[in-house]
Amino acid sequence: MEQTVYKYFELCYDLLPFPVEVFNRKGFVFYINNSFSKKWGYSLSELNGYSYLSDSELVKRNITQKIDDVFKNKKTLILKNYIDSRLLGGERAAPFLKTTVFPVDIENEEYVVLFHEDQTDIVLAEEEVRKARDGSKEAERLKGTFLNVLSHELRTPLNIILGYSTIIKENLKDKISSEDKIYLDNLYSGSERLFKSITQMLEFAQIEAGRYQLNVDSFDLVNIFKNCIEPFKKKAAEKRLDFTARFEEENIFVDVDLQCVEGVINNLLDNSIKFTRQGYIDVEVTTFKERELAVCKIKDTGIGISSEYLDHLYGPFSQEDLDIGRTFEGNGLGLAISKRYIEKMGGSLIVDSIKGVGSTFTFTLPLAKIGRIDKLRRTAKTNGQSKILMLDDSGDSYELIRAFLKDNYDINLYSSKEFNSGILSNEKFSALIFDVTINHWDRGLEIIREIKKTDNKKIPILVLSSEFLQEKIQQFRKAGADEFLVKPFAKGELVTLINKITAH
Repeated sequence: MEQTVYKYFELCYDLLPFPVEVFNRKGFVFYINNSFSKKWGYSLSELNGYSYLSDSELVKRNITQKIDDVFKNKKTLILKNYIDSRLLGGERAAPFLKTTVFPVDIENEEYVVLFHEDQTDIVLAEEEVRKARDGSKEAERLKGTFLNVLSHELRTPLNIILGYSTIIKENLKDKISSEDKIYLDNLYSGSERLFKSITQMLEFAQIEAGRYQLNVDSFDLVNIFKNCIEPFKKKAAEKRLDFTARFEEENIFVDVDLQCVEGVINNLLDNSIKFTRQGYIDVEVTTFKERELAVCKIKDTGIGISSEYLDHLYGPFSQEDLDIGRTFEGNGLGLAISKRYIEKMGGSLIVDSIKGVGSTFTFTLPLAKIGRIDKLRRTAKTNGQSKILMLDDSGDSYELIRAFLKDNYDINLYSSKEFNSGILSNEKFSALIFDVTINHWDRGLEIIREIKKTDNKKIPILVLSSEFLQEKIQQFRKAGADEFLVKPFAKGELVTLINKITAH
């Protein structure tokens, strides 16, 4: 009878490509297939007397009991990472086995069949994937930490340097010698270049990591352009370039992220002036009402771009010629960031350029919805010196903000420790500017919530911070802040947002 049963197992399992063995009810090996012998180097005669019941490794791993349960319960069992003493020792490494154990009854005799599937390659591959994934997460965490530290440590001092450099240039331009003016101009241009490079690298890293979230609201595009082009008019005049700006309408309202649009305009204007030696810069803003789009064109008579290079124009750190990097300063990120910003806001950016003749960059933005336009037509009224309440624990920003807004606002300074909601009841303020440091982040959120809860007049709030991650910024928006301005910022950005939140 045993020969008949053996023949049955032989017919069933000898041709299978993975090891198979059969134990009888007493626990001894009854049959092994050819694959078992080839892979593990045992013949059936060599395993004569081997029993799973006495295998120390199986006993230690409680596999002996599990095989007994298959005999008893007549149910199939799958064992992950099966190991017995036959696989340990020797020169070969023990494989990772997935073993299926199932009962078979033949001629009133009980057997269990073990199918051993070698999972070593799969397990090792999964481990490599896990390590790679963990390494990627750690690299992403370190990058995020680095960007945060870089942002916090550089943005605030850069804001002070650039802000005061601007004020000093304006106030002392006619009172200092030509030599001192050169020193001051170099200080300002160097600081501005550093600020621009750091900001672009931080922004690009955010975009590529998928962490940049838009804060879309309605703005007057004409006003945004006018605020942006003022410093570029001066730069154009210094190079003896003609600078013209034409707007189809007095107001063109768009639904955009303010900082994104300002970044795009500044990048394109900066490139136009930088790469134009003679001729003109022309800005034109029109509307394409059939498609509900604002159309913005910035045309120059600069060095132009070759047709072969146009396909690579929006790649990061991209410039057409290596010599350009030496002749014209820049890191090649401006256009890459601009294109991504425009597309995130639902617009498009295209270029028409001829080498040696000039370039025209055209971008579109979605027009504002009708319901928002009436609100935007109401502008801020500043009768005399309107008051703004400012909370600034470090004191670094107060003097700069006061200098930027001195023509229209009187800035009253408090620390967050001194602040209580009664201050808002005793005096009338047009707005609250809150400079929040990373060390007082949670306290800042509490103050905003308290103000929105207790202030019946709902004073508009502008938060200043070196924090640039959108998930952190959204915490203040949810708490009740009306606007959030990331350091460093220009005077025009501050004025635009103050005018917006104080409109009534």
